[in-house]
Amino acid sequence: MEITMTTAEEHKSRTARSYKLLLLFAMVSMIMMFAGLTSAYVVSKSRADWLKDFQLPTAFYFSTIAIIGCSVTFHLAKKAIQKDNQSATTKYLLSTLALGILFVILQFVGFGQIVENGYYFTGSESSITMTFLYVVTVVHLIHLAGGVISLLIIIYNHFKQKYNSSQTLGIELGAMYWHFLDLLWVYLFLFLYFFK
Repeated sequence: MEITMTTAEEHKSRTARSYKLLLLFAMVSMIMMFAGLTSAYVVSKSRADWLKDFQLPTAFYFSTIAIIGCSVTFHLAKKAIQKDNQSATTKYLLSTLALGILFVILQFVGFGQIVENGYYFTGSESSITMTFLYVVTVVHLIHLAGGVISLLIIIYNHFKQKYNSSQTLGIELGAMYWHFLDLLWVYLFLFLYFFK
């Protein structure tokens, strides 16, 4: 009986390591893609038509706070499930979802503020600076959409009582991905702020 349990635990541990490794590979590929985009941004700064006095919209500052909040609440959800505190886990997972949706809304508010200031992403009145800004932020939003979908699955599984102190893999993987999205946005925000 003990041998069977040990084998089951080893299998569970190997499966967890495999999923985490796959997620790490995916995150590395995303880092490489954003490194390419930011490198192209730096190279394009030497163009004569590059906008040097452009200010990031204020909504981007608030969206940065929102996504940092996502990391905090997801971390708290992971800690709560490790203590079998189901109600706290529910609260923190739903808070993460609300902050994630707020981040997306604020990104679109930011796009609106950019257009209100007379800058356009496409068309004859657009500039390469705005096009780069748009591409970088939209690509991040696409990755964030994947994060929201995975979070919805985690919340669904949580309500189905699939997580407890001995089974936290789904929440751990979700937290890893959201921490990555958080760090990625903070990097992009600081990059866009300082490398105009």
